[in-house]
Amino acid sequence: MIDRLNILQASRLAMKLALEQLTPPPDYLLVDAVRVDTGIEQLPLIHGDARSFSIAAASILAKVHRDARLVALDREFPGYALASNKGYGSPDHLRGLRELGPTRLHRYSYAPVRQAAGLDPEQLSLTLEAEGAGA
Repeated sequence: MIDRLNILQASRLAMKLALEQLTPPPDYLLVDAVRVDTGIEQLPLIHGDARSFSIAAASILAKVHRDARLVALDREFPGYALASNKGYGSPDHLRGLRELGPTRLHRYSYAPVRQAAGLDPEQLSLTLEAEGAGA
């Protein structure tokens, strides 16, 4: 999804979809820096995690969930050191990319992943269009 939309738009879409699952819906949103495409009244705060305890707490919960997910994914995709680097481009992770190639989880819009897959930027664009991203 990030490769098709970009990280900002994918994040905004994820927030919108999460909001649609909440019952009852919230009355008001405090959001870290971005506006969510919803009719709910909201206040996007630049550096929201430093200005709002609610945003800071949500950020911590999101990171804890991400880290736990990456520990589980490390068992499914050994060789990328996901449990220890949390998906960031550490030397161990980049070594895994070079030796094993990218997985379905990797973001092909990032240069190291694209290089490991042997794609240039134009090939990535054509690949995403073929998958329906251009629609």
